[in-house]
Amino acid sequence: MAAVLACLGHRGRAPGEAFLSHRSAAALWGMLPAASGLVDVAIIGEAGRERRRGIRVHRPRTLETEMTTAVNGIPVTDPARTITDLRRAKPVRGGASPGQLRQAMRQAAFLGLSLGPATPDPTRSELEQMFLDLCASSRLPKPEVNVKIGPLTVDFLWRGARLVVETDGYRAHGGEVAFRDDKRRDLRLRALGYDVVHLTYDQVTNEAETVAITLLNLLAAD
Repeated sequence: MAAVLACLGHRGRAPGEAFLSHRSAAALWGMLPAASGLVDVAIIGEAGRERRRGIRVHRPRTLETEMTTAVNGIPVTDPARTITDLRRAKPVRGGASPGQLRQAMRQAAFLGLSLGPATPDPTRSELEQMFLDLCASSRLPKPEVNVKIGPLTVDFLWRGARLVVETDGYRAHGGEVAFRDDKRRDLRLRALGYDVVHLTYDQVTNEAETVAITLLNLLAAD
C-alpha cells in the first residue's frame, strides 16, 4: 500500500491513480511467489513522475480503471490485466518468463480467479498466421491451410506425413461442448489414418522451440 500511495498525486499537482501491477500484483493475488526487489506500480494519469526508491513505475497506455480492483484495501490490477502485464513485460521489468507465466495462469485457475477479456485471445486467422510464422522461422515444411478431410476442415495438414495440427484459441475451443466436439473430430481423423496435434496460443507464442522440435520429429518419422 505504501508503494501505491507514494505514486499518487499530491495537492497542486495533476491527479493520478496508482495500482499494484505486474509481478507485485501477481504476488498479491497468489499467482506467483513474492519477488524480492522493486515493487511494481502502474499509474493512470500524470502523478508520480519523480523516481521513488524501491518502486518500479509503469505507465501502460491501455490500462483503464475497469481493469483494476482492490485486495485487502490495496488498489491492484485485476487478475486478467495482471496476466496481460506479465506476458507483455520482460522479466527484468516486472514481467514473467514463459514458465512463470504458465505457473501464474495455472495458479489463477486453481484459485478460481477470472482471466477474462484482458487476456489476449487472438482470432482464428491471427493464431493461424502466428503458427505459419513459427513454421517459417523453424524451417518446417509449409503445411496446407484450412484443408478438407472428408467432412472436416482442419487448420493445417502435412499430407505426406498424414499429420494434422489444430491451433486452439480458448474463445473457440473453451467449454464442455467444444471439448466434446474436438474429441469427436480427433477420433474421426485418427480413424482416417491421421495424427492430430493440438496447439494452444501459449504454446505457439511461448514454446515455439519445443513445438518445432516435436513437429520435426513427427514429420521425420513418416
